[in-house]
Amino acid sequence: MKKIIPIILISSALLLTGCAQRVADFTLASTKNVNLNNGHFVEGPRVIGEDQKIIIIVPLGIPSIKEAADQAIEKDKCAVGLTDVTADSEFFSFLFGYVKYTIEGNLLIDKSKSGCENWK
Repeated sequence: MKKIIPIILISSALLLTGCAQRVADFTLASTKNVNLNNGHFVEGPRVIGEDQKIIIIVPLGIPSIKEAADQAIEKDKCAVGLTDVTADSEFFSFLFGYVKYTIEGNLLIDKSKSGCENWK
């Protein structure tokens, strides 16, 4: 009985472990073609984009930082990039789990795009 309790505690600790870390910090990031010389940019709200794949014994795909960035940028049709960007990765697995990239940043709005002239 004395040996079972430490084994249960160690097993529980292993089941509850995961790993998260900062991958990168960027001043400006975009996955779109952007003309930075037009001077019609404004900063928008802070947004988050994620790309996550599940793990069932083995990963069922590979998450992409580009996909997470695209997801964040596409939250607004006038956005062409992100400013003050952080990229994080997160991992958890014990038979079942997930692998995830998260991108967070302020939208970079291009007011010269069609239909975006009055963006607020």
